[in-house]
Amino acid sequence: QVQLVESGGGLVQPGGSLRLSCTASRSILFFRAMGWYRQAPGKERELVARLTRGGNIDYADSVKGRITISGDNAKNTVYLQMNSLKPEDTAVYYCNAQIDSTYWGQGTQVTVSS
Repeated sequence: QVQLVESGGGLVQPGGSLRLSCTASRSILFFRAMGWYRQAPGKERELVARLTRGGNIDYADSVKGRITISGDNAKNTVYLQMNSLKPEDTAVYYCNAQIDSTYWGQGTQVTVSS
């Protein structure tokens, strides 16, 4: 079992930046993958970005060049740095960890609006 606690969401104007954090309740060093998904109203949950144990990084095409995922093993934390935010980035963002099973955080709201 692992708990994932997210923080950093909020309201930001178009073109602005936010950094999301996801801290796991135990070491992430041997997680198969850890990353972020998002779900906008009326849409399916989709991958934003993830890190895999093999060192690969996957990004959704819609966020490439604007969003960066990184991890800090010492803090059991994964970050999502989001720049040049657009209204279409508005969604609930969920942290995801793949270990023996798949685990989800409670979600954090990101709203991009003027």
